[in-house]
Amino acid sequence: MINMLSDLLLVSNWWFIFFLIGIIFLPLTSRIFSKFIDYGYIFSKIIGVALISYFIFVLGIGHILSFSRFNLFLVILFFIALNLFIFVKQKNKIKLAGKWRLFIFEEILFLVGLIFWSRIRASQPDIQGLEKFMDFGFINSILRSEYFPPKDMWFTPFDINYYYFGHLTTAVLTKISNISSNITFNLMLSTDFALSFVASFSLGVNLAYPIYKNKFKAIISGIFSAFLVTLAGNLHTIYAFFKNYDTDNPLPFWEMIFKPLTFPNSYWYPNATRFIYNTIHEFPIYSWVVSDLHGHVLDIPFVLLTIATFLSIFKIRSKKLKSQLPYFAFSGFLLSVMYMTNAWDGIIYFLLASIIIVFLHIRKREIKIAVFKLSTVVISFVIFIFPFNSFFKPFVSGIGILCAPNFLIKIGKIGPFLFEANHCQTTPLWQLPILYGFFYFFVISFFVLLFYSYKYFEEDFFVIFLIVLSTFLIIMPEFIYAKDIYPAHFRANTMFKMVYQSFIMLSISSAYIASRILTDFKKNLSIKLIIGRSVWILMFLVLFSLVSIYPYFAIGSYYNNLKSYYGLNGTNYLNRLYPQDSLAIEWLNKNIKGQPVVLEAQGDSYTDYARVSANTGLPTVLGWTVHEWLWRGTYDIPASRIADVKNLYESSDAKVTKELLKKYKIAYVFIGDLEHQKYRVNEQKFNKIGNIIFVKKDTKIYKINYQQL
Repeated sequence: MINMLSDLLLVSNWWFIFFLIGIIFLPLTSRIFSKFIDYGYIFSKIIGVALISYFIFVLGIGHILSFSRFNLFLVILFFIALNLFIFVKQKNKIKLAGKWRLFIFEEILFLVGLIFWSRIRASQPDIQGLEKFMDFGFINSILRSEYFPPKDMWFTPFDINYYYFGHLTTAVLTKISNISSNITFNLMLSTDFALSFVASFSLGVNLAYPIYKNKFKAIISGIFSAFLVTLAGNLHTIYAFFKNYDTDNPLPFWEMIFKPLTFPNSYWYPNATRFIYNTIHEFPIYSWVVSDLHGHVLDIPFVLLTIATFLSIFKIRSKKLKSQLPYFAFSGFLLSVMYMTNAWDGIIYFLLASIIIVFLHIRKREIKIAVFKLSTVVISFVIFIFPFNSFFKPFVSGIGILCAPNFLIKIGKIGPFLFEANHCQTTPLWQLPILYGFFYFFVISFFVLLFYSYKYFEEDFFVIFLIVLSTFLIIMPEFIYAKDIYPAHFRANTMFKMVYQSFIMLSISSAYIASRILTDFKKNLSIKLIIGRSVWILMFLVLFSLVSIYPYFAIGSYYNNLKSYYGLNGTNYLNRLYPQDSLAIEWLNKNIKGQPVVLEAQGDSYTDYARVSANTGLPTVLGWTVHEWLWRGTYDIPASRIADVKNLYESSDAKVTKELLKKYKIAYVFIGDLEHQKYRVNEQKFNKIGNIIFVKKDTKIYKINYQQL
């Protein structure tokens, strides 16, 4: 009970920080979303986090301000002054009087969502498994940074060559809150869920309100939108009614044995995201359940903010070009934030921006204006991305063409396009309705409605854009893939990044379409339409039931049906698995400042190796090899370090040891459980060239004395 109360206090403190950030940035947000019935209230929190993080990042890149709590408050003070200026200048246009009830409702939704997912995470809070070490290591390395770019904790002395802006925002909020990162890791996951839920709600409300002209009905539509984006699965759950299948060789459910009496037939929730052979097709609820604080997860609130911004631009349609330019410059900023957080998203939503701009002007043949606006977005993006890109090297080596003909395979490459043999994976058509059939039930219904409709809303066109782009993203991995290091799963990441955004956009679209159809039903009460409506509602209930039970499977399985409460501390597992190492890691976090190099055992990805660097942010010689292979572009770069780490621990040659210590500027040597398991550690040499600064049974930390080298 004490643990739960202390966690609730931490959640309350964390929520209050977001509340203040939201209030500070509300004047700016209300101008951007002046046509929204809620003034985009929830987006003020997301805008605030993005701007504060970006400004401290740029100031840190330029070595103008260090990354400290005090300097963060200076940046916040600047934004307080800026928003006060906006409020005073625009107070006649910012009319908050009729908005407070909706503001309070959204704030309550956010708080409930934050508490809800924090409670779930408290049932399995461990920052261990999958790619959590990577995410946690990034955050801890950023927290230790005085200036930017941050150091790669797994490849000294190089910088992180990854999309880490989302991890930076986590580090920023950790510093502001003064809460330990092993807790804010889980709080950020919960915040990501809560922000995504309420942002989806706001989008649903503002899309539906022009149809209903009734806030209560629009709120219902908003809740439906929020549920689909954040909690819904896909139709793969229908397999819970059938005999289990071989996960490597899935069959159409209609060819399987129907076993409803033994529901759910040991249904395994990850199969819904690995259904297509050698690919990944995740969606948000799965990501939050497995709880890697990865770029695609951290970017969801920014994605929803971007969609909302484009909707606001679509709604405003001011004839004064000068008044529109700030919106497009801001759009370029958002695209840069998404690129720095999860690169594919910046590219995907540039396509959406292009579609909207072309639509707004091509009908009037305002080609010059369209080009000017697109140029503003691009220039803004390039300017805002420059500080990050100056230190980043993309690790995609080309665009592969699936099932290329033999004459092109013989050529091999033309420009960025690759033609590789044995690269002909495509998706069986029957699998696509299982993954996306729920959404396209609405899409087909929508186009039928539009064909017979007597009235169109401007929101119809916006939703059509979301549908068209989403469909394009689902189709593209059947033709191309971004070349990375994975031989058998060569189109996995391409599909993953594309269809993840399709799921979000189609969820928002489906909620709107449901409102649109239900409204139209009421205006036509012919016998045929009454029968058609009944059939449609029945089909909707069946399909909705299938996507709605996914959280039951996923949360129940991963979190053991919430039977236990372990708290929000994500590193308590270390006390259970490696008690002495845990004390040593805690000692390092308390006593070592800056980022001196710590030697630790090197091991494979997705293992407990690299646990010291991940849990402290202190750089090591080599962490997870495959990850560094991906980030550096070739295996040859990290490979040589594997033998170096082995020699550092095992070699009896004093000269070799001293040369390697100097080569990597190693300040500390960590000898714990995994080091003893992997190497025949030669401790005698470290006694000669270093001093023991921590010891607990077999776990020791040596500080290297360079005067003795």
